[in-house]
Amino acid sequence: MQKFVTNSEKETTELGRKLAGKLTGGTVVAFFGGLGMGKTAFTRGMAQVLCVKEDVSSPTFAIVNDYGGNPPLYHFDMYRVESWDDLYSSGFFDYYENGGILAVEWSENIENALPENTVRVTFERGENDNQRVITIEGGEEI
Repeated sequence: MQKFVTNSEKETTELGRKLAGKLTGGTVVAFFGGLGMGKTAFTRGMAQVLCVKEDVSSPTFAIVNDYGGNPPLYHFDMYRVESWDDLYSSGFFDYYENGGILAVEWSENIENALPENTVRVTFERGENDNQRVITIEGGEEI
């Protein structure tokens, strides 16, 4: 387990860049943490390393944003997923089989569906409103 403290959105984005440099296709990165904790900023950093040309935004209403890249980056928001039927209809398993990297917000809602080798990233508020304590479990050390 690795623990990091970031003090700005820019630092959180940079940490996402560092993690992405260690990932390979077929990896699920599961985010845990409340609203406004930096999950999308972290994903933005991952996208920069994976050569994504599009702007990265929260997939709240789309459920999944397919950004392309090398390997492809699929950004999920599982906030409204309440059942296995919801999960299947999101395309989660299809995208996983495509060999891209899945960045999954609100992974708490699909805990039982996450692959065993999932990289788990937990976001917690630090000592002030801008500080985040980010814990990464699984994957290579960054």
